[in-house]
Amino acid sequence: MGATRVLHVLDHSLPTASGYSYRTRSILAAQRRLGLEPVALTSAKQPGTAEPFETIDGVRHYRTPAGRPAVRLPRELALMRRLAARIVEVARQEGAELLHAHSPLLNGLPALWAARRLRIPVLYEVRTFWEDAAVTNGTFAEGSLRYRIARGLETFLLRRVDRVAVICEGIRQEVERRGVPARRVVSIPNGVDPEWLETRPRATALAARLGVDGGAPVYAYVGSFSQYEGLPFLVEAAPEFLGRVPGAQLLLVGSGRDEEAVRRAVATAGPQVKLVGRIAQSEVRDLYTVLDVLVLPRRRARLTEAVTPLKPLEAMAMSRAVLASDVGGHAELIQDGETGLLFSAESRDSLISQAVRLGTDPGLRRRLGEAGRRFVVDHRGWDRIAAGYLPAYQGGRG
Repeated sequence: MGATRVLHVLDHSLPTASGYSYRTRSILAAQRRLGLEPVALTSAKQPGTAEPFETIDGVRHYRTPAGRPAVRLPRELALMRRLAARIVEVARQEGAELLHAHSPLLNGLPALWAARRLRIPVLYEVRTFWEDAAVTNGTFAEGSLRYRIARGLETFLLRRVDRVAVICEGIRQEVERRGVPARRVVSIPNGVDPEWLETRPRATALAARLGVDGGAPVYAYVGSFSQYEGLPFLVEAAPEFLGRVPGAQLLLVGSGRDEEAVRRAVATAGPQVKLVGRIAQSEVRDLYTVLDVLVLPRRRARLTEAVTPLKPLEAMAMSRAVLASDVGGHAELIQDGETGLLFSAESRDSLISQAVRLGTDPGLRRRLGEAGRRFVVDHRGWDRIAAGYLPAYQGGRG
C-alpha cells in the first residue's frame, strides 16, 4: 500500500503570497480530497514566522527556526543542515511515510539526507532549476563556478531520489538528459482549483476603481515583475498598439525585482498604460472579469524556455484571451490560434501585430477564450492533476 501521510518540504508557504505558495496550497488541498494526509514543513527562509506551527486551510504547517548564524559554514550549508534536522524531527512526530521535497535543491538535499536516516522514500519536485533562476535574477552568471556547483548538486540529487516530479515537459526533458530514467519521472503540471471554473459576473466596482469601465478593450499583465518577464519591452510597445485600438488600456498588476525599470517605462508611455501594483489574492478572479486580453511578454532564457507559468491557465479558466511570447514555457500551454495567440519573443512588430488583431476582433477574443476554458476544464483541474501523485507515492525507485 502506498504512503498516505506525506511530509511536504517547502521553501515557503502561505501566508507568504507567491506563485510557489499558491501551487503548494492547491496540491495540499487536492491531496486531502483524494484521501491523503499531507503535512507541510517550511525552511528557515519562511519570512515573518515566529511560531513553530500553524494550521492553514486544515493542513498542519511546521516551521524551521532561523537559529543563530553559523560562523564557520556557508549560509546555504547552514540552512540545509538546520532543515535536515527539522525534517527528521517533524517526520517522526507525524509518522510520515514519505517525504515530498519541492525545489530548490536547498530543500531537496536535506530531504534526501533525512529520508536515508528515516528509511522512507523521497520524491523531489522540480518547479524550476535553482541555478537558472539565479542567473535570470542576476545572482550569478551562467557557466560561473557557483552555477556549475549548483547544477552539479541538482543533478546529484535528481539521480538519487526515489521519484522525480516535474511541472512541465521542458523540465522533464532536462531531467532525463541528466540521467534520470523516464520511469522514475512523473509530470504534475500547473492547474487551477475548482472555484476558478465557476462562472463569475463582471466586477463592476473593481472596474470603476481601476478606471476601465468604458467598454473599450483592456489588456493586462498579471504576475511578478521579474526581469525575464519583459515588462519594459511590453510598455515601450504599448502606445503603438493601444493607439490602433480606440480607447484601449494596458494594466500592469503585480510587483517584484524589476519594478523600478517598469516604473520608468510607464512614466513615458502615456495615460493609457497604468501601473496598478499588487492586488489582494481574493480579488484576482474579479480582475480577470474586467480584462479582455492577458499579455505575457516573457523573454527568451533557459528558465522561460523550460518552465510553464500559472497565469495563462487562470485567464483561460476565466474565458479570457491570452497573448504570449512563443518561448517554450508558453508554447507548451497555448496552441497558437486555437487556445490563444503567440508572438515572436522580443519582436516588437510581432507583439504589436497580434495585439492589434486581438483588440480589434471581439469574435476572435471570444473564440480563443472559450477554447482556452475547455482546455482547462478537460485537462488542468487540480483534482485530476493531483491524482498523478498516487502512483509516484507507491514506494521504491521503480
